[in-house]
Amino acid sequence: MYLLLYFVLAGFTTCHSLIENDEKNESHCVHLRELLESSSLSVEINKRGFHREVVTTVMFGFDAPSGVEIMLLHRWPSSVYVDPYQLESLRGQSDWQVLLDSVIDLELPAHKASGFVTYVYLSTERPTSGLVKVTIPIHGRYNEPSFDGKTMTSVDIDAPELLLWSENCMPFQNLEAFAATDAPCTPSNSSTCTWVKHQHQQEKHTLHLQFPVGDASLLMPVCIGTLLITMVCCLTLSKYMWEHQIM
Repeated sequence: MYLLLYFVLAGFTTCHSLIENDEKNESHCVHLRELLESSSLSVEINKRGFHREVVTTVMFGFDAPSGVEIMLLHRWPSSVYVDPYQLESLRGQSDWQVLLDSVIDLELPAHKASGFVTYVYLSTERPTSGLVKVTIPIHGRYNEPSFDGKTMTSVDIDAPELLLWSENCMPFQNLEAFAATDAPCTPSNSSTCTWVKHQHQQEKHTLHLQFPVGDASLLMPVCIGTLLITMVCCLTLSKYMWEHQIM
């Protein structure tokens, strides 16, 4: 009799615990959904020439609940790069950390380089309501010279994706209006988590940059002119050294 009563009480306790966990999980998922729905994102590019700054402004309607991680996912074209050493120097001055998906070669021209992804993790140690700005310095790569006389080339920069993840909302519940994507959980890239974003954020907002390119039609005149100037300078210097007996 006592054994039967024990199993009944144990079963009741287990069911109560599962129901309580489901309710907590559902509550966290509701908060995650509301945080995404209240967010907005805008992007602008500052500076000119080969060295620019991509400034992303994120606004949340309220503070992120405990356990919610926030990330900006940038997909960059091959015509630009970020300097890992420069990003490392900015770590102590910013509230975010960056993880690169590949090694960046700073010397490659655009036609030999590949696109890459950066994962920008926003700090959740301070309130996230209001404006949060993230400034990423980018640099243009040199492009192949143009044979049709063009002096500028256009580069498209896509706006980042705003992603959220919470260990307290697993599996996702009532998040049908959101898209899911796998990405590293932390800047240390130790494991992969499933992040969510609002469907409207899948619409690409593209910014257009202009970088100068060389004129390939001037290749021969430049080479010939450089050679002639070099020869004239050498002859002039040789004559001067001969006249003044400089050995």
